[in-house]
Amino acid sequence: MDLKNHITSLLKDAIDPKLEVFSMNTLGGGCINQASKINTSHGPFFLKSNAQCPPDIFLREAESLEALARAGSSLKIPKVLVKTSLGENPAILITEYLEGPEHYQDLDGALGQGLAELHQYTHDQFGFYHDNYCGATLQNNQWNNKWLDFFLQQRIWYLVEMITKRRNLGGHEIKLYEKFILEPPSCLQHGPKPSLIHGDLWSGNYMPSNQGPAIIDPASAFTDREFEFSIMNMFGGFSQKVWDTYDEIYPLTPEWKERSDIYMLYHYLNHYYLFGGGYGQQATSIVKRYV
Repeated sequence: MDLKNHITSLLKDAIDPKLEVFSMNTLGGGCINQASKINTSHGPFFLKSNAQCPPDIFLREAESLEALARAGSSLKIPKVLVKTSLGENPAILITEYLEGPEHYQDLDGALGQGLAELHQYTHDQFGFYHDNYCGATLQNNQWNNKWLDFFLQQRIWYLVEMITKRRNLGGHEIKLYEKFILEPPSCLQHGPKPSLIHGDLWSGNYMPSNQGPAIIDPASAFTDREFEFSIMNMFGGFSQKVWDTYDEIYPLTPEWKERSDIYMLYHYLNHYYLFGGGYGQQATSIVKRYV
């Protein structure tokens, strides 16, 4: 079965047996998955597909989207229509198609408000319902009562061990990470609540839509809410109005920026694991500040 016929069959089962697919247009911007706009008799839909990926990657992404929607924030979360694992056909994720705003809208304040609302959706433990993926990297989401243990062991050390199997991480660097794990910065002893976060919120995973600020491609978990800000600050692209509005609704403590800088360690390590290059040195430079 070719991809168009396969997609048509999936949409007929999910929406309407009489649905027709007119065309599928490739969209740019993705670095891991293939993205397309599906034009149908029931309107457009958004398709992600991948024939070379972890088998459950879109099942886990769908789980994150559904959790974000349950949080009930004012953010627009694309509705999941179809999700499949990798098999004889590519892994598939089909969601509603989000149109851009018809005219310029300053949605920065609305994004800050939506994130503040989202982060007030909490759990009694840190983790998530299943392990999922940040990019194509598996995240260890086993439930944990202690944030510091979750961050150090299930985010940082977990990645260091993965990196040592794929890349050239020297003995000196490993010892630095071991010391960082054993003697973490005192500012991480703040005892946060487990808040639901998007988990990979760089500017490319935020889009203005005609239904307000939308967030896509999540890697969700219940973590310290400030963990969200690390990748937002790492690559930039978010105006001061986002932070000001967030702080008005869900005030931050003065130490949040230092913790955010420390939390960048996870994303630098993840980028080094995925892409190599100078990301490893940037991660090590963070660790050296504290050991």
